[in-house]
Amino acid sequence: MMIKKPLNYLAIVLIGAVVTLPSYAQSPSDIDLKVIGIANEVETPIGKLEFFDGVPTDATVETVYDNLDRMRAVQVFLDNQGSGSLNAMRKGNASIGATSNTVSITEQLLKSESLYLTGNTSTMYALTYIDLKEGPLVVELPPGMLGFIDDAWFRFISNMGAIGPDKGKGGKYLWLPPGYTGTVPEGYFVIKTDTYNNLMFLRASIKDGLPKAVGNIKSNLKIYPLSKADNPPATKFVDFSGKKYSTLVHNDVSFYEDLNTLVQVEPIDAIDSEARGLLASIGIVKGKPFAPDARMTKILNEAAVIGAASARAITYKPRIEGVYIYPDTNSSWTMGYANKNTSFEDNGAMNLDARVIFYYNATGVTPAMAVTHAGAGSDYAIAYLDADKKTFDGSKTYKLHLPPNVPVNDFWAVTIYDTQTRSLLQTDQPFPTAGSQSKGFEKNKDGSYDLYFGPKAPAGKENNWLQTLPGKSWFSILRMYGPLEPWINKSWRPGEIELVK
Repeated sequence: MMIKKPLNYLAIVLIGAVVTLPSYAQSPSDIDLKVIGIANEVETPIGKLEFFDGVPTDATVETVYDNLDRMRAVQVFLDNQGSGSLNAMRKGNASIGATSNTVSITEQLLKSESLYLTGNTSTMYALTYIDLKEGPLVVELPPGMLGFIDDAWFRFISNMGAIGPDKGKGGKYLWLPPGYTGTVPEGYFVIKTDTYNNLMFLRASIKDGLPKAVGNIKSNLKIYPLSKADNPPATKFVDFSGKKYSTLVHNDVSFYEDLNTLVQVEPIDAIDSEARGLLASIGIVKGKPFAPDARMTKILNEAAVIGAASARAITYKPRIEGVYIYPDTNSSWTMGYANKNTSFEDNGAMNLDARVIFYYNATGVTPAMAVTHAGAGSDYAIAYLDADKKTFDGSKTYKLHLPPNVPVNDFWAVTIYDTQTRSLLQTDQPFPTAGSQSKGFEKNKDGSYDLYFGPKAPAGKENNWLQTLPGKSWFSILRMYGPLEPWINKSWRPGEIELVK
């Protein structure tokens, strides 16, 4: 028997039974083509797009693909600032002889000639790019260190030293490469990584003098293959204090070329499929050559510039919560980790802007930099803008007032940076830092401090002054070493950096 279907119903026959369900089909006259279709001509920010009844013309296809490739390349630039930065650090240090498994050290502290993202001049650095391609490595760590390990994408792996498993006493660490299945001998702190290239970042206190800190590291820090543990070769040290070189990423196609080099070296599962897919969309695929043609090279150069501009906009005018230290006021003081979150994840979602704010301006990820314990560790406040939320002008004079009883167990320091390089501002002062450890720094009668910024020191304030440069901008970081409870609970807070003239 023939069953007649109602006009707007669909008949479904299931084992002899007839079931009718509502049909959502509509006649063409009921459909709003402006909503589900596209006009024959559309004006957009990337130009006029033309179609024949929804089919794009060849010119429109070309325009849309250029835009799609550029958007994806910009996202690659922003998403991979961490890996790009660590790779640039590795290349920069290799240029002065500090290749992988060699220790680069600031024997005279960090000076402004060396371009490092927001490095400080108050502690001694020892950096090593651990390469596990040839197998497990042993690191003999001296006592008294404060450090951490990040992988090739600048993701946290483990702490070392005072906040690590050796508890500041030093000891032997065994680094195992990805997929290692060999025997693991006893007597080591074992570090397992997902990448072959990793950063070991160490800081040493100089409270007992710089020479003693340098001697401790050069005499006791050792790096050698596990296979040569019975007769370890000498560890090479390279002093980079005052050496002129850069560890910064480039804003052109070379950023993507370097990223491709990293992808080719590291295991395919070092990053997830979504990240690999984004890289593949612009031609970066493990096991395949990266060879952008003239069109794609132009797009990648454009994308890097747009990406850098985006990172700077996100830094200076953040739209996300958790960046400002004192959000209840109009304060300009910000923190490097939004909400003190070093994973950059929030409720299972990656906070893309928070990740950019940190990686574009700083290096080295460890939860210890965001967990404040009264009297221990360190905490930072960053001023990218002045008290009126305006850009700092190097031709003008500013003042920072710190109220009495600065709450630190160790010391505090203010360092000034170049807004272009995000590295130490290069002035006539070899160490653009002032603070409680500075020779001759004067305290006010009530126990407070005033620090001046400007091209010339105000009369009588030479010891309480950091030099700026006319024609350039700058920003500053206040570092609190061993912050105490009044800093942590915000009952004590620094003044804003105010324009004097």
